[in-house]
Amino acid sequence: MDDGARLAARLGENVARAVIGKESAVELLLVALVCEGHVLIEDVPGVGKTLLAKAIARSLGLGFRRIQFTPDLLPSDITGSRVFNQRSGEFEFRPGPLFANVILADEINRATPRTQSALLEAMEERQVTADGVTMNLPRPFLVLATQNPIELEGTFPLPEAQLDRFLLRLALGYPSAAEEEAILLRVGDADPLATLEPVLDAEDLARLQERAQVHMADAVRSYLVAVVRATRERPGLVLGASPRASLALYRATRALAGLRGRGFVRPDEVKELAPAVLGHRVILGAEVRLRAQDPAALVREIVETVPVPVEDEPAFAAAGRRHA
Repeated sequence: MDDGARLAARLGENVARAVIGKESAVELLLVALVCEGHVLIEDVPGVGKTLLAKAIARSLGLGFRRIQFTPDLLPSDITGSRVFNQRSGEFEFRPGPLFANVILADEINRATPRTQSALLEAMEERQVTADGVTMNLPRPFLVLATQNPIELEGTFPLPEAQLDRFLLRLALGYPSAAEEEAILLRVGDADPLATLEPVLDAEDLARLQERAQVHMADAVRSYLVAVVRATRERPGLVLGASPRASLALYRATRALAGLRGRGFVRPDEVKELAPAVLGHRVILGAEVRLRAQDPAALVREIVETVPVPVEDEPAFAAAGRRHA
């Protein structure tokens, strides 16, 4: 097994000890971690969003902090602030919960735009500014933000500029009947995180990030661009995906191929990741919104209209070997 695939499998198996039936979500979170991108998890309460974030952080030995977003949360509550130390007679900075590797921003859409903008700076620049002083955040830095798609009272919708900063948007969904029974048997009377130990370290993560630099053949790259551009021409969409979305899909597909042990990207990776990468970056028209059509499902429809490259997989692999 390829080194990248082996490390990814080790992480997935460890997380599966605590989180049952979320293999595809774990793989997507690992893609985001390798790309140093952020993830928006939009799902109902109780499906395991917090547990998944904690399991990922613990499996990597990373610092984890959970922030419960509320309307009265201030920017200084997450970035930190300067306080007066009576012993030294000087002001000193006390870092906020953003100074960790994995941040669970729970119900992010309940915070005011002012607090959301402070988080946006951290997500985009990997830094925070408090009392006029800018400080770098630890690396890696991954924000896992959640929002409840059902309860909208007292929420502040995320602006398009902030949505565009998320590499992926995903939903965990309810478990199957067999998975729900397994959850009862395994964690009904025990803390699923109690025995979870780190299985990868910073060096392993660096190797995964290096392994993600795989080749993308010209035909696949043109196909990726055609998929993104097709969102700009789709009737019913006010705004299609931007060039930043193209870069996000390019990085994510290369990371996914590397984690799966291949040295080249297939068109299948583009088709698989397009809904998660592009769905939250398009703006629906009024008619589409009235039909309550899911943006990710709409992106899947768009992808099906774009011709797939006619070259076969051996040609993509040969291009990858020439690139290496």
